[in-house]
Amino acid sequence: MNGVRAILFDVFGTVVDWRGSLIRDFSAWGADRGLTVEWAGLVDAWRGAYVPSMNRVRTGARGWANLDTLQRESLDEIGGQFGLPKALSEADRDYLVHGWHRLDPWPDAVPGLVRLKADFIIAALSNGNVALLVNMAKRAGLAWDMVFATELFRLYKPDPKTYLGAAALLGLPPDAVMMAAAHNADLRAARALGLRTAFIARPYEYGPRQVGDLSAEEGWDIVADDIDDLASKLAKKAVLF
Repeated sequence: MNGVRAILFDVFGTVVDWRGSLIRDFSAWGADRGLTVEWAGLVDAWRGAYVPSMNRVRTGARGWANLDTLQRESLDEIGGQFGLPKALSEADRDYLVHGWHRLDPWPDAVPGLVRLKADFIIAALSNGNVALLVNMAKRAGLAWDMVFATELFRLYKPDPKTYLGAAALLGLPPDAVMMAAAHNADLRAARALGLRTAFIARPYEYGPRQVGDLSAEEGWDIVADDIDDLASKLAKKAVLF
């Protein structure tokens, strides 16, 4: 692994616990308002709409829209199925959409990122938009050197231009950049372009009945239990400036 100078991190699921965070946030918020909503079902369905909503942009079925906009549209489509009132105010809908800005990190994320930052450039490479990723980092204490929202490229992962664009903006060749993710497909796309790869296990990202991405499916450069473990496995491998 000598020669790696930057590590790009997938964020949703890899660095932050989107499912647990949203269920906790919305359950408390809804209780204060006397709302009877199946929050766990809504959160799971909302996440299920994530890829289809981006696919409409990827295929040209709709014009460019950032993730906040897509999430708002998806919420409007699915909310009623789980008891979300149609008469919900715009301010309340904004609160729910911006729940994705308030996600909590996995317990290992902040200390692991701090360790890696000492020797590597660390950056988010996420389909989240700039405002979302900046707000999340500020709240959660994620010590990014750079936030590469794919909004910067007006594309969504796994478009090759997102991975290569981030490497180019760092002034680095692909093989000096590592993609770290809890999703095998993300790593597959990155490796095809010459990036190094690190799988980080998150077997409960989707809750107790998760069926995919339970383990590394291919021979990635590094397989880590969590981000702190990744820092340990990369110790003394950095190319210092």
